[in-house]
Amino acid sequence: MNILGISAFYHDSAAAVVRDGEIIAAAQEERFTRVKHDSRFPSHAVDYCLEAAGLTPEMVDYVVFYEKPLLKFERLLETYLAYAPRGFGQFLAGLPVWLTQKLHLPREMDKALNYRYKGRYIFTEHHESHAASAFFPSPFEEAAILTMDGVGEWATASFGIGRGNKVQLSHELRFPHSLGLLYSAFTYFTGFKVNSGEYKLMGLAPYGEPKYRDLILEKLLDLKPDGSFRMNMDYFGYCHTMFMTNRRFERLFGGPARKPESPLTQREMDLAASIQAVTEEAMLRATLHVHSVTGMKNLALAGGVALNCVANGRILRETPFENIWIQPAAGDAGGSLGAALFVWYQLLDNPRQTEGRDKQRASLLGPAYTDDYIRRFLTGRGARFHAYEDEPTLIGEVADLIDQGKVIGWFQGPMEFGPRALGNRSIIGDARSQDMQTTMNLKIKFRESFRPFAPCVLREDVADYFQMRPQEDSPYMLLVAGVQESKRLNSFPTSLKGLDKLKARRSVVPAITHVDYSARIQTVDPERHPRLHRLMTAFKQKTGCPVIINTSFNIRGEPIVCSPEDAYRCFLATNMDVLVLENQILYKEEQPQAKQHEIDEYKARFALD
Repeated sequence: MNILGISAFYHDSAAAVVRDGEIIAAAQEERFTRVKHDSRFPSHAVDYCLEAAGLTPEMVDYVVFYEKPLLKFERLLETYLAYAPRGFGQFLAGLPVWLTQKLHLPREMDKALNYRYKGRYIFTEHHESHAASAFFPSPFEEAAILTMDGVGEWATASFGIGRGNKVQLSHELRFPHSLGLLYSAFTYFTGFKVNSGEYKLMGLAPYGEPKYRDLILEKLLDLKPDGSFRMNMDYFGYCHTMFMTNRRFERLFGGPARKPESPLTQREMDLAASIQAVTEEAMLRATLHVHSVTGMKNLALAGGVALNCVANGRILRETPFENIWIQPAAGDAGGSLGAALFVWYQLLDNPRQTEGRDKQRASLLGPAYTDDYIRRFLTGRGARFHAYEDEPTLIGEVADLIDQGKVIGWFQGPMEFGPRALGNRSIIGDARSQDMQTTMNLKIKFRESFRPFAPCVLREDVADYFQMRPQEDSPYMLLVAGVQESKRLNSFPTSLKGLDKLKARRSVVPAITHVDYSARIQTVDPERHPRLHRLMTAFKQKTGCPVIINTSFNIRGEPIVCSPEDAYRCFLATNMDVLVLENQILYKEEQPQAKQHEIDEYKARFALD
């Protein structure tokens, strides 16, 4: 039985296909349209998923949408009326898309399926989709489930239990009280884009001090011991304006919001540290309460807030839960997958078997490309490349290039599903290099210099380099842990403040060690990432180091690359040294179109903010 799941019209539209409980394909629309966080109906993602599953629309048994539009519209209407007449402008701005598309989803889905699908449409609730995406692919027979995000229909957080082939959500927090929207308000106020800049805010936090933590808890958030809370809406504008915060919020924190692209000040760093501390406290309290109510030893997480990997690391270390599993596509994109799984297990009552590991297939669920396709494309573009028939020779060459300090675009196998590049659409480099973080940020990614990079580490060596259990799994880059004391350098000057902290060498792998000695861990094992594991093993044999940098293969303002065409374009548009497309290696200096790019030139060319 084939089930197509769809999420659309809010953030990161996506599609997924599940066949008899097995995840076949999943992808975000942005990867095909090249519009970051594309929220339009995911026609391209639907086409890919059906093709990957070998399906025509007539062969699909159920199509399921990840939330209930009428319930969401009810919430919008009630919110507008509650704030009338102040909410009238926002109401008028949002109404057309509801009247033309969102309230006519069967029509939109009919169109995307070329009017060939004759089955029924199913609509799950938003947090049911999140819960299903967290529990059903997890390795657990039973687990507590916690979902937290901005807002679905009415719910902003929920918890319950998953057992066998059923999830049951028993408690929820409702709009406008939302940890996700609170974090987004600070994202907006510190000058970053809502729904995409939250990662920046989390990365900025270690540069500041949580001096506003108590003020937030006193004025903005009444946080209860069980993790529930009420927000003081006198300080927020998102219910009735196009802005997250208001003038009262500005007065509380000493001035207006930072303008995008203006210099960062100590205030923004301290605000980031403060809201991160409050978020961690709220998540820890909620998790402890969930454990006390459910008594479970396992925890499954989803929703956009579950992408806060610093808080996730603390949950694993500081709560009674023995194991946690986080949906790699924890945001709305993952709702498409959760909705499809919800139909298969919850509604159709099919049995579910656990086998000791998750069923997410390493989240490598997107398109893959053959060597023949890649060589035809490169030849057609006049590119110069070296084709390898022998994998060990290719692996050895790339390991040497990493050791030489080269920045490498690594394009292999199926594309990742979710916001993280996990080794198939990645830019990789030497984690031992003191200069690599700045080089990648400014010359390759064209982004803020403070942004940290994540390490890939061989799973068998994770406990030697990071404060994690031996062989502990973190394949989806969703946990932060400290660098082991034995790998730290104790020469960090405590007098350094703010972005000056970047100047200090903090560990033997400085390029992936954040200023607070933490790192966002991705473990690499031979089952999920066989070729990357072989590459890293060769690099370790050469250098003694089992750690490399892994960052997403894209530049600022663009989605992660999907196709060889995307990868080659990114390669030429940046100061990347080497591109590896499956079994082909390209060197920048050999390309006829190659040039060095200045940061200002690139920003102007791509109209980056």
